[in-house]
This record gives sequence, C-alpha cells and structure tokens, in this order.
Amino acid sequence: MSTDDLLVRRERSEDSQSLSHSPSASISVPPPTGSGAPAPNASTSSLDRIRNTFRRTETLSSQIFSHISTQFSNAAAAAASSEVIDGTTTYPYPEEPTPPVVPPTPDVNAGAPTPSPSKIKAKRMKRARDTAEIERSNLVNICKLVVKELLEQSLRYGRMLDSDHLPLQHFFIVIEHVLGHGLRPKKGLLGPRKELWDLLQSVEHYCPEAQDITASVRDLPTVRTHIGRARAWLRIALMQKKLSDYLQALIEHRDDSLYDYYEPHALMMSDEIVVIMGILVGLNVIDCNLCVKEEDLDSQQGVIDFSLYLRSSSRNADAAPEDSAPPALLDGTGQGNMIAVLDQKNYIEELNRHLNATVGNLQAKVESLTTTNALMKEDLAIARNSLLALQAENQAMRQSTPAADNNSTGSGGSSDKDKEKASEELVEERRKTSELEKELKLQVSLKAESDMAMKLLEKDIHEKQDTIISLRRQLDDIKQINLEMYRKLQDCKASLTHKTELMSKLEVQKEDMASTIEQLEKKWTHDKSNLGEILKTTSQTLTTQVTASEERAARAEAESRIEREWRISLQEKELKLKEKISTLQGCLKDLAEEKERNGKLKADLDKVRTQWSEAQTTLEELGIQLSVSKLKVSEMQDQERRQRQLLSGSAQSLQAMPEAVGSPGIWAPDSIASHCTACEREFNLTRRKHHCRSCGEIFCKACSEHTLPLINAQGQPGKPVRVCDNCYAAK
Repeated sequence: MSTDDLLVRRERSEDSQSLSHSPSASISVPPPTGSGAPAPNASTSSLDRIRNTFRRTETLSSQIFSHISTQFSNAAAAAASSEVIDGTTTYPYPEEPTPPVVPPTPDVNAGAPTPSPSKIKAKRMKRARDTAEIERSNLVNICKLVVKELLEQSLRYGRMLDSDHLPLQHFFIVIEHVLGHGLRPKKGLLGPRKELWDLLQSVEHYCPEAQDITASVRDLPTVRTHIGRARAWLRIALMQKKLSDYLQALIEHRDDSLYDYYEPHALMMSDEIVVIMGILVGLNVIDCNLCVKEEDLDSQQGVIDFSLYLRSSSRNADAAPEDSAPPALLDGTGQGNMIAVLDQKNYIEELNRHLNATVGNLQAKVESLTTTNALMKEDLAIARNSLLALQAENQAMRQSTPAADNNSTGSGGSSDKDKEKASEELVEERRKTSELEKELKLQVSLKAESDMAMKLLEKDIHEKQDTIISLRRQLDDIKQINLEMYRKLQDCKASLTHKTELMSKLEVQKEDMASTIEQLEKKWTHDKSNLGEILKTTSQTLTTQVTASEERAARAEAESRIEREWRISLQEKELKLKEKISTLQGCLKDLAEEKERNGKLKADLDKVRTQWSEAQTTLEELGIQLSVSKLKVSEMQDQERRQRQLLSGSAQSLQAMPEAVGSPGIWAPDSIASHCTACEREFNLTRRKHHCRSCGEIFCKACSEHTLPLINAQGQPGKPVRVCDNCYAAK
C-alpha cells in the first residue's frame, strides 16, 4: 500500500478520534417538541451511517490483509530486506491493521461546524506530496554524495574497483532505493505484485543490447529471488558502462513503461530523476571488476555509514589544503601513462558510442528521405504523364474549336449554349493545367530540396564515418598499447620467476661445486705430494748415479764395465720411469677432465705441467751428461794408451797446453755444491747443476749457456762444449 493511503488513513482515524472526544459530542440535546418540526440532523445521521459502514469495511479488509500477510511472511521478509535511508520504505509493504474506530456520537448541535470531506482530502494530499518531495530530495542528495565519494575514491586508489570497495557497495544500495521508490503495490489481495526485476527486463524492448545482460542474470545459479536478479542486473550494467544509457531509455519511455510500475509521486516519474541521470553518466570513466557469482545478492544488503558523507564545513576547510595537491595514483615507470591511456580510452569509447548513435539516426533519416524521394519521383512521373495527357487533350480541343466555329458559321450559327459550354470546358482545362504546372513546380522544388538534403546528409555521414574510422583506429592503437603493456608485464613476471628459479638452481650448483672443489683440492694435494716425492726420489737417484759415474770415470776398464752394467740398470729404471710418467700422464688426464668442471684448478694444473716438463728437460740433460761422461771415458782410455807410447813428449805438451790454450780443469764434486759458483743461487728441482768443461766448477744453466771448442789430447780443437761466463770471457 502506498504512503499516501497510509497518511490518509491515519489522518482519518485522528479526525474520528477528535470528533469522538470533542465537547460538542457529549452535550445531550432534548428531542424536538411537536410532530410538525423539521428533523435538522437527518442528513447528518445518514452521513454518519455511511462513514461507520465504510470504516467497518475498511477495518475488516485490513484484518483480512494482515492475516494474508502473516501467511506470506517469507515474501514480506524478502521485500523488507532493503534498508531505509530516507525515513520511508522503499518498496510497498503490507499496511498495519488499522485499529477499530469507535463511531462518534452524532452531533446534533446545529451550531458546531463539520469539516467537508473535500477539504480533508486536499489537506491529506498536500501532506503526502510534501512527504514525497522530501523523500525524493533525500534520495537525490545521498545519490550525489555517494557518487562523488565513489569518483574521488576511484581517482585516489586507481580506476579498477572490485566488490569489496565500500563506496561502490553504498552506490548499489542507493540506486536500488532510487529505482524502488514509489513502486505500485499489487492490485487486490491476491493479485500479482510489481517487482523491480520486471521493470529491468523491459529495458531490452528499448535497448536490444540489454538482452545479453537479462539472459546472463536468468542463468545465474546462485541468484533465486527477484531482488537478487535486479541487483545482479545493475552490477553487470555498471561493468559494461551502460547503466546510465539503460535508465535513460526507461526515462524517455516513462509514459509507456513506467506508468504501470510507479506511483505518480515516485522519483522515476518526477523531473528530479534527470539530475540522477546526469550523475550516473560520470560513472562511465570507472572500470569495475565484480564477480556476481560469488556475491550473496539474495540476502539483506549492508547499512550505509552516513558519517563518511556528512562532513562539516570546518572539516572540509581543514581538508582542503591537503586535498589541493593531486595524490600520487600509481608509482613506477609506465604506470602513470597507463592512467592517461585509460582516460583517453574511456573518452574515445564514450565519443564512439555517441557517434554511432548519431550515425544510426542519420542513416534512419537517409532511409526515410530515400523512401520519400522515391515516392516523390513516382508522383512526379504520374504528374508529368497527366500533364502530357492534358496538354494533348487541350491541343486537340484547340484544334476542334476553330472547326466547330467554322461549322457553326457555315451552318448559319449554332446555339450560344454550345459556345458557352466549350468556353467553360476550356477555362476548366486551363485551370487544371495551371494547377498541374504548379504541382509540377512544387514537386520539382521538393525534389531539389530532397536532393540537396540527401547530399548534405551523405556528406555528413561520410564525415561521421571518417571520424568513426579515425576514432576506431585510435581505439585499436590504445588497445594495442594496452596489450603490449600487458605483455611486457607478463614477460617481466615470467622473467622474474625464471630468474628466481635460476638463482635457486645456481645456489644448489654453487654448493655442489664447493664440495667438488674441496674434494678436488684434497685429491690434488695428495697427488702433488706423491708427485713431488717421486720426482725428489728420482732426482736423488740420478744425482747418486751421476756421482758414481764420475767416480767410475776416473778409473779405467773396470769403471767401463761398471758403467755398462749401470747403463743397463739405468735403462731399466728409465723404462720404469716412463711407465710412471705414463701413469702420471693418465693422472694428469683425469685432472684435466676435472679441470673442465672447475676452472679454478686450471692454473695449478698448468703449473704442474710446467714442472713436469722441466723435469723431463732435466732428465734429457742428465742423459746428455751421461753421454758426455762416456765420451770422456773413451778419451781417457785413448790418452792412457798414448801416454804409454809417448812418455816424455806428451807429458811436456800436456803441461804446456793448460797454460797456453786452456784445457779442462779438475771437476768439482756434485755432492758438495749446493749453490751456483757465479750467481750463488741455490740449486733445486728446476735449477739444475752444470759443470764448466774448462774450469770444472759447477754453475746454473743461466751462468753456463756459452759453448767453446777445447783443445783435445792431439792438440786439435774438439766439439763445442759448455763453459761458464768467466771462461768464455777469458777465451
């Protein structure tokens, strides 16, 4: 039941109670004396009887209605789920049963004035109108505040809003109350009730694109009530940025569609709804991401906290300097440009929609003008044919008129009636001809105007189409930019994920490599110590062998035999050393394979290889020294044989040669020499000992690099042999 009916009934009960308790009602009036006196209260008693009957009927109907409303409590609870924000109910609720009114005692006092029913009804309607205006004003004001706060929040925290955004929830509650204000109650006690969902379904008759929303809402499995479907419809329309357009279509057809749903005082039927439509247009710049399936739209909505919107002037003045500076919406490279791109995208979408609507209207006009032009062309062709026929008939009549005159003159003159008739027909034909010519000129001018309008419309359509094409290109470019930025974002996320995984893998590999390096270092240290011991043992053995060979060289044939045996043993040892060297080479190959897994051991392995090559060179030099010792033994044997033949002459020549030419001196033993005679550097595994073939002292390789041919026993210069720097400088 509407608010007006409630107010009328309450005022009616108050008036009846005031009349029942008024002083005039308790005054007893004596009955009139005399049967001939008139009955002054006859009309008043009949009126009171009618009132009492009406009140009893109303009381009975209210009791029946309250009984039925208790039977349908679930439907009433679902309808009462919406919150009251303006002091009145949003949807029509079952009216409370009116308490039975005691019929007042008829007032028999003729002097007491009784208010007329028309004045009471006018007074009640005025109060109802005032209440409806207050309700509409409250709804418009709270809608302004909520939409303003929603736009400010979207600018402050970004354009994309979700269902958890508090101002967005408040907006849906307010728009639901706006659409539900003044809905008509159901007709009769058991008649169908007008629902908001039925009204929203009628939008598809004016906007065919709304059919998708209606079909989607019908297929939602989680929404079962009409109010839940209406809420889902509003959310989907807001996400599509078509909510203002759909409601505007309803407002434009309010006489056809809204009259059956709303009372005359409803907000949707008043001029104040235009203000709300203008407010809703600003929501097209906001992007919403609402999951309708996950929301409980059938249950009761939340309560609006008005403290968020009712701000005092002092608070606004204090907050003005803080709000003067634009807040930083998004930080980071490229995200500030994203906001500008979104603004431009929303603007272009809105402009594209208006241009599409304009193009549709122009195309409809072009079609209508084309149809009109075709009809006018047909009329023009018919008029031309008629004009040609009339001209031919006129010409024939003109030709027949002189012949008739001649016939009438020749025959002695005809009657004047025929002449008058012919003249009248001629005048009539001329009049018809002039009318047809005027009609033809009018049709020609209309055709020229329609052609000009067609040209202008075609030009305007071409311009609009060019504008639409350019705007679509810009929209495609913006969409491409959005896609590129989204792809870059996805690439960055994928790259970050890949780098994180790679870092974890590298950490694991680092730990594995550290353990492997530690094991390799231990193995290398062990192999290095073994190799050093082997080389040291070999060096000591070779040194001992060289010393023994030098001692045996001082002897003769016995030493030669010992030298052969020693050479055989040396060859066997050399074979063993080669086997050891091959074994070491295998070890080095293993180390080289391990070197590929760890680059840090490369330098140490190269160093070992260098030491091994120096040891190889040392072994080769020792072999050369052994061959030289063999030659010396053979030379000493020859010298001994010659000394036996030439005792005196050879002795003198041998004494003079060392003084004049420079023969070999006495060799220093290797066991007592630990430093170079010239540079005094200590001998080690890499710095080997070398005898000077002239003076016999021991030098390093750097101090005995020169060679000179010495005089042999026959007095002739022999092969170039190693000498020290001093002997080389002296010679």
